[in-house]
Amino acid sequence: MDSFQIFTTSTSLVDSVDKKLLVVLRDGRKLIGILRSFDQFANLVLQDTIERIYVADTYGDIPRGIFIIRGENVVLLGEIDEEKEDESPLRQVPVEDVLQIQREEMEAKVKREKTKHRMLSDQGFSVDVAEFGELY
Repeated sequence: MDSFQIFTTSTSLVDSVDKKLLVVLRDGRKLIGILRSFDQFANLVLQDTIERIYVADTYGDIPRGIFIIRGENVVLLGEIDEEKEDESPLRQVPVEDVLQIQREEMEAKVKREKTKHRMLSDQGFSVDVAEFGELY
């Protein structure tokens, strides 16, 4: 059985110093880097950080270097098993390709939402259009 660690306080991060971590932030970004330091508020300092963007079965990496993360923005933190990292079924593509695919998916989502809101509005339902702008 694989062992894992549950972090309950910032002092639990001591064992993760100098290890490669995946950090998921509140805004949805995923950062991978080596934990170099932390404080009592779980503020983190990552070295050799990359921002990884996932779209479908692909991903792209944007180098970010040294990254300081405010503890309250951390949603998930986990150590990366470097032996298993290469076994991922995902394929790496240039970040420009991932950003283009992501942009196309977002445009398609906005179009679907506008169509849905237009149909609901036509049937007399109140629709909040603040996120997507005007329907027509």
